[in-house]
Amino acid sequence: MTNLRVCLPLLALLLCAPPAAAQVSALKGHSTNAPIDVAADRMEVRDLQNQAIFSGNVSIRQGGMTLDADSVTIFYKRGTGTNPEISRIDAQGSVKLVTASETASGRYGIYDVTAKTITLVGNVELTRGGSVLRGQRLAIDLGSGRSTLDGTGAPAKGSAPTTSSGRVTGRFIVPPRPAKQP
Repeated sequence: MTNLRVCLPLLALLLCAPPAAAQVSALKGHSTNAPIDVAADRMEVRDLQNQAIFSGNVSIRQGGMTLDADSVTIFYKRGTGTNPEISRIDAQGSVKLVTASETASGRYGIYDVTAKTITLVGNVELTRGGSVLRGQRLAIDLGSGRSTLDGTGAPAKGSAPTTSSGRVTGRFIVPPRPAKQP
């Protein structure tokens, strides 16, 4: 049992690593100060509540990140300038977060611009290359790039493994290695 405790964190560290040497999310160092572009079928502004609600094929882009969802609520504060300061973005329904090397999806998403964190919940799936992880809650720290996946294993798609309740599941693609010379 002791060997299993030691090996599991090491295995998770090795298998979750991207092809490069860094072992962090592609969103490490993402600039939360970059402009946020929003497109949707409909927009409703609740100015007294400091909210803007977007619905229907919502797509948000900031730097190298795209967030798509059925509906999004943007919470803002009145800054000293003319533009409001976005503090948080809540997304719901078919939430999909895409970077150049990773895709994550879930039922709900919270992008806390102020805290520089992104959280996805509900049947979360994280894909990098051909490797896939599933759970119920993915939390990404944009400053450090550290990401954690917790919770109940989601139903498997295709040939991916299934596990019992309360587990993170995954399928990792191992790159081919050159044959050893005799």
